[in-house]
Amino acid sequence: MLAKMMRSTHWFPPVLLAGCVGLGLLAHAQDAAPAQEAATEAKPASRVIEGRVNPYSYNPTNTEGHTDVDLRAIFEGLGPVATEWYQHVLTLSNPFFEGRVPASRGSVIAGEYIEFYFKQSGLEPAFPETVVDPAATDGSVIVAASIEGATAPPSSPSPHPDWTSWRQQFDLAGAGPKLVSASAEWSKSNGAAANGAATNVSESPTTLKRGEGYSVLGNSASGKVSGPLSFAGYAITEGKDGYTSFAESKEDFSGRIVMFMRYEPLDDEGKSLWADRRFSPSAAVAPKMEAVIARNPAAIIMVNPPGARDARKTLETSETSRFGARLAVPVIQMSPEAADELIRAADGQGRSLMDLRKLCDKGDLMPMNFRDGVTLTVETELTEGVIQTHNLGGVLRGKGALADQWVIIGAHYDHVGFGNYGADPSNRGKLHPGADDNASGTSAMLCLVKLLAEYYRSDEAPAEMRSVLFMGFSAEEVGLNGSDFWTKHPTLKNEQVQAMINLDMVGRMRNDELAISGTGTAKDFMNDLRPIFDASGLTIRADPSGRGPSDHASFYRAGIPVLFLFTGSHNDYHKPTDHGYTVNPQGAARVVALTESLLKMMATRADKFEFASNDGAATPGRPGNKVRFGVMPGYGESEIEGVRVEGVSAETSASDAGILQGDLLIGWGELPLTGPADLMSRLREHKPGDVVKVKLKRGTDEMVVEVTLRAAKTD
Repeated sequence: MLAKMMRSTHWFPPVLLAGCVGLGLLAHAQDAAPAQEAATEAKPASRVIEGRVNPYSYNPTNTEGHTDVDLRAIFEGLGPVATEWYQHVLTLSNPFFEGRVPASRGSVIAGEYIEFYFKQSGLEPAFPETVVDPAATDGSVIVAASIEGATAPPSSPSPHPDWTSWRQQFDLAGAGPKLVSASAEWSKSNGAAANGAATNVSESPTTLKRGEGYSVLGNSASGKVSGPLSFAGYAITEGKDGYTSFAESKEDFSGRIVMFMRYEPLDDEGKSLWADRRFSPSAAVAPKMEAVIARNPAAIIMVNPPGARDARKTLETSETSRFGARLAVPVIQMSPEAADELIRAADGQGRSLMDLRKLCDKGDLMPMNFRDGVTLTVETELTEGVIQTHNLGGVLRGKGALADQWVIIGAHYDHVGFGNYGADPSNRGKLHPGADDNASGTSAMLCLVKLLAEYYRSDEAPAEMRSVLFMGFSAEEVGLNGSDFWTKHPTLKNEQVQAMINLDMVGRMRNDELAISGTGTAKDFMNDLRPIFDASGLTIRADPSGRGPSDHASFYRAGIPVLFLFTGSHNDYHKPTDHGYTVNPQGAARVVALTESLLKMMATRADKFEFASNDGAATPGRPGNKVRFGVMPGYGESEIEGVRVEGVSAETSASDAGILQGDLLIGWGELPLTGPADLMSRLREHKPGDVVKVKLKRGTDEMVVEVTLRAAKTD
């Protein structure tokens, strides 16, 4: 299995290969014959030896020709940095950490983990215990939290007496909706009697109880609507063997409330007809929502089909569900029992929900309108939820006259959790471990904490050294929020900061190659960088631009020289397959060694770097995107919905369409844009050549522009 794993992940550290060859497990890592693998993995013969066993003396040794994998020797051969880095990555990408989405239990524990290792290496807290609440108008404060953990070794007094917290807490808007109130009821009148007899008498409405008969979903809009009911079956646009829930001509549900069923066609036992286990990708909810919303409903109802064999029996809530982007109409889920009662009353033939399900299972039912005399009224009120998350910070005190100057090194520790934003819609609801993105950068930072702390305390350290601020940023994946918050609420003045180094996705080194951006963000920067690059033994792709889709961009906008280290994209980016066993510890150790040299140079250089603006060429899109929009989103306006355009790159989709700096993007096709993460999710759904209508505000004017999406740059 070890041989198979190394072939599948393309990780071939020489010491590991040598160890496996020596142990008879791997003759040729890439070209081993199937017979060799079969022999290696052959099941040993069983034996039973009866008798007493002394636990104090029982110490089996391998017989001649029988050798086990010696992982201790393998990792000792890789070296302490690679071993420690790999341990951190495996820990932070463990499912226990829940994908480290901000404010989740896993994210909180990840913060405690980082704080623990800051303390272990003797760092000091980097933040004041209280900070001003940026959303408050009365000067109120947020109390920053700190945990009990490892006791730091004795150190010199803190650089600032009020720096007593390891955390810089901030509010994150747009993280999810908060339900304020809701109601749902239906009534019969005007010829809607169950027996078909005409009547002009309105019956008393049937009121549904929230939490039992219905719930409000997380992508619902606020509003009150009334209308008759329509039914869209499974709302599948294109399924197996040409299956579709819709007619060739696009239906128009204007003024009607549309119900659709979750999942996909089922057999008599309630199991999928299209998948051997659970459900096929056609069962994804977000594409169903998009298919229905494209047909102009007044509101949407989702219902679990009766008899489905699935563990999700209870109703979703606004907190637990976010099936795609926020929609422009109310969206609720109805219990199968409540939906069945409503359908029996509204259907002209008195059919049940199960009757309709069976027709849809066979593909024999197209969208249908129920009788207009049964009217459903839905009212929802939601506010944009605000969660609290935090940056982590630790201080390594400098020495001598340079101690009041600083070098900052950071890595974001958050990821996308269960893929509800920033991920392929087909993977929503699946755990995204985030090993390379960005357990790898966080782990590299923790290794550097230990190495730099030991160096600063050693006799070989010079007498004049700048202080170092180590930072773990939160909420990078939803718009560089953590780094943006620090640059807008800094604990240091810009003139005190020598430079900032950002480590993001440094765990997949291939061909001894590393990309470093920002090499043109200080005057004559390369004069100091080139000797370190030349001594690294690596192929360095030096990009002068300070922009990019990671936390260094926040510091660059603040006028601070930056470097961004990155080992490259891959097919596991923002996918459930970004596991800890896919990374390259040996390559990461080389990144750590290079970064250590850069930090020492920056910390000891006699003169301060002079910032230089260098946007470089148009920055490529996020890894995994087929298209590139070409705007630099603004990340500091969490109180508004939309994407503020801070910059537009030349010769891009956005510049072609006439989008300008300062525009506020508020709509994408038929859907609203809630923020930068929403924009990234939309882009992932398109291919080059697609034409999208983008709604925007320019000053007080609202307009719609057509954008033809260009292909993303690949280099």
